[in-house]
Amino acid sequence: MKNLFFVALAALSLTACSENETESNTDSFGMQSASAEYLAVCSTPVQTVAGNITVSTTWTANRIWEIDGIVNVPSGVTLTIEPGTYIKAKPNANGATGVLVVQKGGKLIANGTATAPIVFTSYKLLDCSAATTASPGDFGGIVILGDAPANTPATTTIEGLTGSQYYYGGTNAAHNGGSLKYVRIEFAGYDLLAPNSGNEINGLTLGGVGSGTTIDHVQVSYGKDDSFEFFGGTVNATNLVSFAADDDNFDFDSGYTGTITCALALANQNSTHSLSGGSPDSNGIELDNNAAGSAATPFTRPVINNLTIVGARTGTSGALYENAIHVRRNGKLTLNNAVVTGYPVGILLETVASAPVNLADLSFTGGVSAHGFTFATASKIGSTTAALTIPGVTATSTSNPAAVWGMTQPFFNTPGWNVTPRNCGDFQGTWTKYAF
Repeated sequence: MKNLFFVALAALSLTACSENETESNTDSFGMQSASAEYLAVCSTPVQTVAGNITVSTTWTANRIWEIDGIVNVPSGVTLTIEPGTYIKAKPNANGATGVLVVQKGGKLIANGTATAPIVFTSYKLLDCSAATTASPGDFGGIVILGDAPANTPATTTIEGLTGSQYYYGGTNAAHNGGSLKYVRIEFAGYDLLAPNSGNEINGLTLGGVGSGTTIDHVQVSYGKDDSFEFFGGTVNATNLVSFAADDDNFDFDSGYTGTITCALALANQNSTHSLSGGSPDSNGIELDNNAAGSAATPFTRPVINNLTIVGARTGTSGALYENAIHVRRNGKLTLNNAVVTGYPVGILLETVASAPVNLADLSFTGGVSAHGFTFATASKIGSTTAALTIPGVTATSTSNPAAVWGMTQPFFNTPGWNVTPRNCGDFQGTWTKYAF
């Protein structure tokens, strides 16, 4: 949701060389041409879809489904996608394309399996050509909207789109927008207005989505903005992976009150990185009550269980990022069992209008370990950032290289990458995508 610019990949390569860090795999999942997985399906017949899906339908795995512009699933309509199905965008330089929107009252049933995930990806990986290279923004993104509570009016249009058909929020906490299981979303993102407008589509956007919806085993990789953004709602999510996000891995706004269980944010220093005012702006978690920082209710207060946020191994590469966890603008957080490492600041609490930090807005339990190259835990009051002791954070470190917190070698850009023992969601399973 932030303003962003792209840092040149060449500059990142120079940074990596200066630190004597080596890619963990010479075939890393990056901005490159198609691998065997995509080449095996690229000759599948293509079915193009545009506009509104007017009757409940199924997208089958014997087609590559091409989204032309914005495809809507209106109220009363269910879109079902079979396991093993690939979806891409139709290239279009003049507007949003490859955007799948489930409107209030619509449903998306996209249940893949561990061995046959549903993949939303770059059309450049499905063109059967080794000469093209995938980039963030090649696919628009998935947006699910519902009528669960938010602290914004129910006439609020979701970020990244325009029009009343894209309102979100209401009073139905049990709203059911369908099910996403074993889904990968790759190279997504779109800026609605202009470059760096601050009004972007994310990999997966959930606006006013309720607790009747299932979000489980979803990986978002190489997004142009945030990987996951929750605008209000009560939806719970399990086994989430954010890999190589340009901006934030997980963004919570507008009164979101659901529970996230088992989540991994993993940085790749060779991805693009957002800037705001010339300074790094990528966070593991960014959390606001709302854009104005008001006391509107319900307050944004996710409950997050078993969280792992891994940035860069060294301080030089870590400077490409901002905070592992940034709580600001009247946001609140309950965090149980977490480790964060490899960012300049591990946990930053930023207050509104220079008010003192209210630790009652936080609950950290079950063992929370925080590393930051500058501050492990800190407050920002006005323009002043200073170290702050946060109850419930049981271990802190400002070491360089960054602390591994019992993991074998969690940094993706260093040989031997492995997140054991925090592999709670089978993060290295066949459903994910890290290396070709």
